Amino acid sequence: MDFEVNRADIHESRVIDEDPPELVPGQALLRVDRFALTTNNVTYAVMGDALEYWDFFPSSDPDMWGRIPVWGFADVIASANDDVATGARVYGYLPTSTHLEVTPGRVDPRGFVDTASHRAPLPGAYNAYRRVDTYASEDPAYEYHRMVLWPLFFTSFLIDDFLDDNAFFGAGAVVVSSASSKTAIGTAFLLHQRPPTEVIGLTSARNVAFVEGLGVYDRVVPYDDIGELGGERAAFVDIAGNADVRAAVHHAYGDRLANSMLVGATHWDLPRVPAAELPGPAPSFFFAPDQIIKRTKEWGRAGLDDRAIEAWRRFAEFSDGWVRFQRGAGPDAVQSAYLELVDGRSDPTVGHVLSLWPEGE
Repeated sequence: MDFEVNRADIHESRVIDEDPPELVPGQALLRVDRFALTTNNVTYAVMGDALEYWDFFPSSDPDMWGRIPVWGFADVIASANDDVATGARVYGYLPTSTHLEVTPGRVDPRGFVDTASHRAPLPGAYNAYRRVDTYASEDPAYEYHRMVLWPLFFTSFLIDDFLDDNAFFGAGAVVVSSASSKTAIGTAFLLHQRPPTEVIGLTSARNVAFVEGLGVYDRVVPYDDIGELGGERAAFVDIAGNADVRAAVHHAYGDRLANSMLVGATHWDLPRVPAAELPGPAPSFFFAPDQIIKRTKEWGRAGLDDRAIEAWRRFAEFSDGWVRFQRGAGPDAVQSAYLELVDGRSDPTVGHVLSLWPEGE
């Protein structure tokens, strides 16, 4: 089965049922066990054309329908590749499907890279699959955390590193929109450990108490009160992607806004204001793979992994105090969770762990 989204109208979705593909020499077949669905995946759909997210897992009708990439766990159930044995369990980038055909290359004890020709031009960070049984950071007790929070936290880690790498653009404060989102929480968690940088969270009035209770923001400001900001030089991390919020921040700070970074689109369905109409620096999109490439060259892949995993372990423990995981099985559960996220009805404390397989299969 494949869960597909209309590329022109991401509210529309369908499930199609097809037989698993036949393998050719060198390939392996993964059974997608379970995956997380978050607002990050909505961003993948919104930015699917601009950032080529649709190209990772082409659908049967790629001009109209797309499979949203997700992060999760899968098991090798068939292999025509001498280096990859059946039974191996891996973590990585998966389609919203029950199966994935891969062409493993660069196989080592830690895992492999999918070298399928259509993925070769795409960012390599998304093409690696890590074996659960041989990778030290893969704790089975934290599989749900890994699916729901790790991809978002790794983005948070890179945002924090990017800001630090650029000396925070001379700013003494960082303003983070969609402060209740998991990417924002991870970012604030890391920034909060960098005093004297002030971390200011922007959120809806209904989420103020939750965000304040996290203890990682120095100030929490409802969106309606953004106009009261602007007294300090600040960098803006825009996770909401809400044009009105972005404009309000730019107008509040004006020339005191040191940098404006667009990370996500949790408020994806609102109209965009052209950057030319905004005071202060022009917003620029933060593409995480660029920072991965930079740090891999400077630190090596092992150096980057070690730093990220050390930070991740602290955050995973911190998350136990506020996140709860909600599991769903079958196409209806996937569609229900997906529409909840698309419509902005999600509870910030909930992490969806899903499978297209019916319960018990």
